[in-house]
Amino acid sequence: MPATAANLYDYPRYYDLVFGSDWKAEFDFLRAAFREFVPGRTRRLFEPACGTGRLVFRLAKAGYSVSGLDLNPRAVDYCNRRLAKHDLPETAFIGDMAKFTLPKAVDGAFNTINSFRHLPTEATARAHLHCMASALRKGGVYVLGLHLTPTEGEPLTEESWSARRGHLCINTHLQTFEVDRPGRMERCRMTMDVYSPTDQFQIVDELRFRTYTLPQLRRLLAEVPELELVEVFDFRYSLDETTIMDAATQDVVLILRKK
Repeated sequence: MPATAANLYDYPRYYDLVFGSDWKAEFDFLRAAFREFVPGRTRRLFEPACGTGRLVFRLAKAGYSVSGLDLNPRAVDYCNRRLAKHDLPETAFIGDMAKFTLPKAVDGAFNTINSFRHLPTEATARAHLHCMASALRKGGVYVLGLHLTPTEGEPLTEESWSARRGHLCINTHLQTFEVDRPGRMERCRMTMDVYSPTDQFQIVDELRFRTYTLPQLRRLLAEVPELELVEVFDFRYSLDETTIMDAATQDVVLILRKK
């Protein structure tokens, strides 16, 4: 199978299939979380690092006013074209999630698939959280999902999954090949084996994520006092199953409320 070294985010159609096939659990969880934790009605939503808008357009179809930003122009274009296809406003825009403002405050925001860890430094992570606090109205919540680096037990270092849409099938493998704990950087290799009726090929990309142990995460959150941690869940996306974070915890979904 021919292989191409490329940026995954430059292939929005494939990205959307790889990360969008299990959207329903996140969609249902977000709606339930906003009902549970946001006082009053939730109308306006925002997704930083929205990518192809796999959740943006579905939440917009459900009646919310949703916007999103992303650094990748191809992803933003894909998102807006899909919104237009469904007769919805083209609300995705190119921007940096560590340096942005919104024209109006939102009731809720979400970033559920580890995109937060693309921010390479403590300063950019802190700046992002300050931006999110400014974007939320009082009582609004930010649903933030990320993987933690455990200090007890064995960390998860690889995962594989398959997704299909029509005649297009993609088998994906994500594997950590280097962890620089002092430098707080994890390097991962992602391969996507793409199968269609007319072609078969592989896309290979390298992803870099900032690492967070639980104490490091707590220190960061303490530096943004305008956001209060009110509850923690995990990637099962169930409001009935809260998570008590400890040294072995590896995946968390934080509910951060604007004071």
